[in-house]
Amino acid sequence: MAKKSTVRQPGADSILDAVLDLCAESRWRDVTMEAIAEAAGASMQRVNEFYPSRPAILAGLTARTDRAVLASHDFADSNEPCRERLLDVLMRRLDVLSANKPAIRSILRDFGSDPATLICSLPALTKSMAWSLEAAGIGASGPLGLVRIKGVGLIYLAALRVWLKDESPDKSATMARLDKDLKRAEALITAFPRPKCKGRVKDEEVAGV
Repeated sequence: MAKKSTVRQPGADSILDAVLDLCAESRWRDVTMEAIAEAAGASMQRVNEFYPSRPAILAGLTARTDRAVLASHDFADSNEPCRERLLDVLMRRLDVLSANKPAIRSILRDFGSDPATLICSLPALTKSMAWSLEAAGIGASGPLGLVRIKGVGLIYLAALRVWLKDESPDKSATMARLDKDLKRAEALITAFPRPKCKGRVKDEEVAGV
């Protein structure tokens, strides 16, 4: 006999936490909506209300990570070089994800065998990278903004692969990769106008992504 749903149903965050717990113990591709509902103590209807699809779950995780990163935004950093600010934003993002690293590893491992979910997740990643740029004082609008979003997205994904293997307390390998790639991207697009950052910043210190 099917279990009756309780009157009090969990919210989106509780359901997402259940997803991450399940992913930490098994493959992402093996986690079903029914298993999620049972682990969260929710009805199937409740899960569908917040996460009607697997891409919606990943979009929810991305959005929650965005909120956590932006909540720690410090306007006092506006006088720092844009590249350093972008490095800080991306590292804060990985710090947030660190609490669920086994689950993130499980999810990313199955992306290669689930191209549909990967493609459907790209808009959420694009939005996150745009906010990362804006949080670093770098414009993300217009044609140049699209170039910057694509560039920082590729840099972030490369750093993510390093982060998955980086077990050092200070994530030194991950930070080194991010710093190296941000400097490289800065040099590659010097032909474009640089973003207007607050404070007096030397040209070579201003990020070009």
